[in-house]
Amino acid sequence: MNLFTRAASLRRPAPPTAPAPRLAPEAPAFPPRAGMPDPALAELTGEWIIDPAHSRIGFSVRHAMVTTVRGAFTEYESRLHFDGSDPSRSRAEIVMATASVDTGVEQRDAHLVGRDFLDARNYPQMRFVSTTVKLVGSDVYRMTGDLTIKRTTRPVDLDLTYIGHVTDPFGMQRVGFDGTTTINRTEWGLSYSQKLAEGGAMVSEKVRLQFDIAAIRSDAAPQF
Repeated sequence: MNLFTRAASLRRPAPPTAPAPRLAPEAPAFPPRAGMPDPALAELTGEWIIDPAHSRIGFSVRHAMVTTVRGAFTEYESRLHFDGSDPSRSRAEIVMATASVDTGVEQRDAHLVGRDFLDARNYPQMRFVSTTVKLVGSDVYRMTGDLTIKRTTRPVDLDLTYIGHVTDPFGMQRVGFDGTTTINRTEWGLSYSQKLAEGGAMVSEKVRLQFDIAAIRSDAAPQF
């Protein structure tokens, strides 16, 4: 018999070693609470203008109940003030030339700028002027403002999602927002109401306005 082996088998096992205490993980850095601006946005405070070459102020509306017509205003002026530390101090004004509407179909555009809709000859501009701005999510702002079409002014709520900001290869600071709101066109006097044989409307009363904005920093707010 192998006495060494036997002695080893009779040896009392060592008591188990207690595991080392686990350290609590380091608390993560939490993002800003909802309704609180990101401190990093403070550097964006200042005057901005919309870059027409990289932006779109458009609309979409249901046509003949089964299709959607999309268009945009190709001529407009803007002045924006963004306050990254206190969004409530931000403001915006956009003035669009009603005759610049473009849906890609000349005959349809002529109808839209005529008396049934925008009546561009008598009302050459439509205007949006913000009245209040508040942060409603980590990157979503609700801008309430007055929309004027054909001398009728009514309030609208525009939800704007912050996309980001960069410095482009030319040294220009750029910031991006996507915004949308839906209006009832008849509340602004756009009351064209031709009906289909089935009884539905040729053009829906609901119009979705879309603001795909790329803005560039300017030294001073433009005057118009």
